[in-house]
Amino acid sequence: MKILIFGAGAVGGYFGGKLFLSGSDVTFLVRDARKKQLLATGLKIYSPHGDFSLDVKCKTTGENHEIYDLVLLCCKSYQLENAIKDLKNFLKKPAYILPVLNGLSHIGELQTHFGKGKVFGGTAHIASTVSEEGYIKQLNPIQVLTAGCISDNQGQNFLNEFIDACNAANFKAIMVEDIMQSMWDKWSFLATLAGSTVLFRNSVGAITDNSWGAELMLRMYKECLDVADASGYKVSNTAEKKALGILMEPGSDFTASMLRDLLTGAPTEHEHILGNLVKMGKQFNIDMPLISAAYVSAVSENSDFRSGLLDVRS
Repeated sequence: MKILIFGAGAVGGYFGGKLFLSGSDVTFLVRDARKKQLLATGLKIYSPHGDFSLDVKCKTTGENHEIYDLVLLCCKSYQLENAIKDLKNFLKKPAYILPVLNGLSHIGELQTHFGKGKVFGGTAHIASTVSEEGYIKQLNPIQVLTAGCISDNQGQNFLNEFIDACNAANFKAIMVEDIMQSMWDKWSFLATLAGSTVLFRNSVGAITDNSWGAELMLRMYKECLDVADASGYKVSNTAEKKALGILMEPGSDFTASMLRDLLTGAPTEHEHILGNLVKMGKQFNIDMPLISAAYVSAVSENSDFRSGLLDVRS
């Protein structure tokens, strides 16, 4: 199986690196600057599961086209439009697309451009960052990919082969029958994690360190659960318990990448993780004051009237 990893960042770089290390035929599709970085220093990963450095295969969109069986799409949601253009220009023939973007809106867009039968559903559970030098650091031991067919099990054999390759690469990969439910499970959790840490500008442990904060965390998660339920994807008790175990963990320093991006002035996925959820809630007449407040908090960071006081901490 020939695998194309779109992006060599915190998610694609980590999972693609593990696949490459285990012997899979992996190529990274990257920007010019990232290719120069990888050629100069290699792909360096620091992980609780062991550090490693690799000389990986990487290409840019301007290079010779090849045929790939599956694309693991690991861009940010706000990069999707450009990613679609790059893939349509680069792929010599259509490949199966496994996106692990946050939210849900990307599925319809990808199906429009590549066909319903060519797009799988997927989620990535990993906390990792990329340094300015291009090194990837995994922040905790969690490393899970979940995938499934959306359209009549088309391409299931390819997806099964990919899942087997992932498990051989020593990270957990799961094939599920209802991938849309899995995506809703993650979105409900992630919107709460991002919403709470962005709204309060702190870790989940700091937010839930007092009873009022703990209550607000639960209420914010309930808003997300209500939208999932109204959309026909009720989050199971098992998934809810797992999410709350992270959101309510005493003393946890866990934050969402959205907060880290917001504080460094980087683009964020607030429209896809928070804004789209609020819009769906409005369609069902669900009151979402906390998620809405978090969305406004993120949007206002780019306002022309943003207060300079936010840059001062005594």
